Amino acid sequence: MAVYNPKSLKAEEFINHEEILETLEYAEKNKNNMALIDEILEKAKPRRNGGILSCKGLSHREASVLLACEDPVKVKQMYELAEEIKLEFYGNRIVLFAPLYLSNYCVNGCLYCPYHLKNKTIPRKKLTQEEIRAEVIALQDMGHKRLAIEAGEDPVNNPIEYILDSIKTIYGIHHKNGAIRRVNVNIAATTVEEYRMLKEAEIGTYILFQETYDKKGYEELHPTGPKHNYAYHTEAMDRAMDGGIDDVGLGVLFGLEKYKYEFAGLLMHAEHLEAVHGVGPHTISVPRVKRADDIDPDMFDNGIDDDTFTKIIACIRIAVPYTGMIISTRESEEVRKKALAMGISQISGGSRTSVGGYTEEERPHDTEQFDVSDSRTLDDVIEWLIELGYIPSFCTACYRAGRTGDRFMSLCKTGQIQNCCHPNALMTLTEYMMDYASPKVKESGIKLINEELLAIPDEKVRAVAKEHIDAIMNSDRRDFRF
Repeated sequence: MAVYNPKSLKAEEFINHEEILETLEYAEKNKNNMALIDEILEKAKPRRNGGILSCKGLSHREASVLLACEDPVKVKQMYELAEEIKLEFYGNRIVLFAPLYLSNYCVNGCLYCPYHLKNKTIPRKKLTQEEIRAEVIALQDMGHKRLAIEAGEDPVNNPIEYILDSIKTIYGIHHKNGAIRRVNVNIAATTVEEYRMLKEAEIGTYILFQETYDKKGYEELHPTGPKHNYAYHTEAMDRAMDGGIDDVGLGVLFGLEKYKYEFAGLLMHAEHLEAVHGVGPHTISVPRVKRADDIDPDMFDNGIDDDTFTKIIACIRIAVPYTGMIISTRESEEVRKKALAMGISQISGGSRTSVGGYTEEERPHDTEQFDVSDSRTLDDVIEWLIELGYIPSFCTACYRAGRTGDRFMSLCKTGQIQNCCHPNALMTLTEYMMDYASPKVKESGIKLINEELLAIPDEKVRAVAKEHIDAIMNSDRRDFRF
């Protein structure tokens, strides 16, 4: 029997089934232990010492106790703490991005994804470099600066060379004042050598969803194809970091298996990365199973309601305070609004989940990976965020300035990252307002920028930020950053 060891490089030891079962038993036993819950909440509170911000986070066991607790008063306290932590470390900024689907060719048999090999109803499509160029220009014309590229696993149609060529194409396109400044990559688990190639191509974050940490369930959900190999998939982040990639993004597909099991496994994976590599995940995503082509989410009996989903997000934020959290257009406007307050720091906007969808006037559905619940335009999303009191941000400065991996986390853990992030958010938002916003959104955006400039505490930083913002407003100069 495998023994739990967060420093092990073997999947069944750092994501240990027996440890998860013991954790869930411990959480169930203590879900009404108010003294313990108070102790856990107190431990998780952010604190300042001599102006330095710190937050301890929680272990997977401690966080699982909070998730199991159903006492309304304590749950309310969790939500309040999650919001406090979010504001302390990420402020009221929300980073915007869009997915770009390159190809839906795939050799895997995943039961929850319409791209699975046996699906003969979905049209298969792979973008040429010229088609990628057209897609990127369409995204730039919306105002996007950050993309997450997606492709099915197919060594013939989607080899690493195709991914690398696509990244080169994307970074090389400058249309009017548009430019994609960060390309995150969500492709199948691969080798250290190929991760090294992605690093050399200057990707941002490497993202790979585990889908489920339950090994038995994982193998049943992935009956055929290379993704069937649980260990190879689960150990991918270690290979990515060995290949020099500083920032990696975790996630599970909630609804496939029991959510409490997935929650514990997700946090154990984060603890493993911290123990082995000295830095945890850069981001954690929280997708839920959605309808798509031949996929009916009702066939999975582990779906979670919106209240449970919100609680999961809050508990993740409390447990890993420094990690960015992502929610996509899988979720509705209402759900995303709740999630923003609980700790989400990145959202997609104006997304199309089909291959080649951005160049079509009407949203195509024939090659979608999942149904989009929030189909608003990017401009609508920007307006909505401003109305909710958030600063929409297109910032990519930390990655481009080398503030990645442990360097980013060290700044984040002390709260110093806000000296960069707040003015960078305002400068990138100014770019959006001058180049892409509708007149109504531009008016409210400029008002927000002027108000938030006054909130920059450092007088010198505030003066430089104002100088750069004035330059953006009154000239074609762009891409200032701290």
